[in-house]
Amino acid sequence: MRERPPARRRPSTLAAMDALAALLTGPRARGAFLLRSVFDPPWSLRIEDRAPLTVLTTVRGDGWIVPDDGAPVPLRTGDLAIVRGPEPYTVADRPETAPQVVIHPGQVSTTVGGERLCETLDQGVRTWGTARDAATVLLSGSYALHGEVGGRLLRALPQVLRLPAEEWSSPLPALLEAEIGRDEPGQEVVLDRLLDLLLISALRCWFSRDARHAPAWHRAHSDAVVGRALGLLHGDPARAWTVHDLAAETGVSRAALARRFTDLVGEPPMAYLTEWRLAQAADLLAEPDATLAAVARRVGYGSGFALSAAFKRVRGLSPQQFRDRAAAAAG
Repeated sequence: MRERPPARRRPSTLAAMDALAALLTGPRARGAFLLRSVFDPPWSLRIEDRAPLTVLTTVRGDGWIVPDDGAPVPLRTGDLAIVRGPEPYTVADRPETAPQVVIHPGQVSTTVGGERLCETLDQGVRTWGTARDAATVLLSGSYALHGEVGGRLLRALPQVLRLPAEEWSSPLPALLEAEIGRDEPGQEVVLDRLLDLLLISALRCWFSRDARHAPAWHRAHSDAVVGRALGLLHGDPARAWTVHDLAAETGVSRAALARRFTDLVGEPPMAYLTEWRLAQAADLLAEPDATLAAVARRVGYGSGFALSAAFKRVRGLSPQQFRDRAAAAAG
């Protein structure tokens, strides 16, 4: 009787998770602030809302993003920009136009002198400015990310990331504009998901356009060995991984994997895994009902004590201290 050949093992969906997908799993919009801004020149908005991440795209007209420290960045019709906070910046028709409106935390708008403008400039559902038929139409979506998983992504970005219209094309801005003025049941969820898709598409395009822009973990994903190792770690961080296990899964020796991983990612596999586990733990600790023991199990630590010791060793503060700070920052 002929012996059957061994069954071919199918790659798991967990192992297939790439670095960008893993990082974008955490920062999902939940009630993101989306707005259509309509202004005739000259106009200038001082943004001091401390939002960690804002997506901007111009539907009509041109403008500029002016960081406090850095060169002005043009924003032409059809361009898309991602602005990393919480540092303040200005969006205006021209770099030299003095601010007329200040956007504060909670999306409260005032004059430079402090007079409230929210009601004065209201132009209907999620539309705000001087006139609905104004020369400039700007769509914006602001995230409120407080988890460390999002923080790892944010640290990979410049303060202002711009994708010119001629280098990036997507139907998503038009869909977002069509939906942003609607007031229907479930509309908030629809807008959140459209904003997520727009962000993911833009980041994928930007990371792929020039390898110099991409962080090491994204560049390493294209490597057959290290990319698979990253997928395994991201997909199942709670597993009791060793370098031997990763090497067996990727088909190379332990020494070869350790050397290749460190060269491409910038740190050894187990150090990367520790940071990824603690990043996920930090994100989970932001949930008010999550217990330390439950978080420990989800990210691969045998007990709350073990997680607490690792957290304090790497982050310099206990999980409870981190949770208190996160709650204060969110407040």
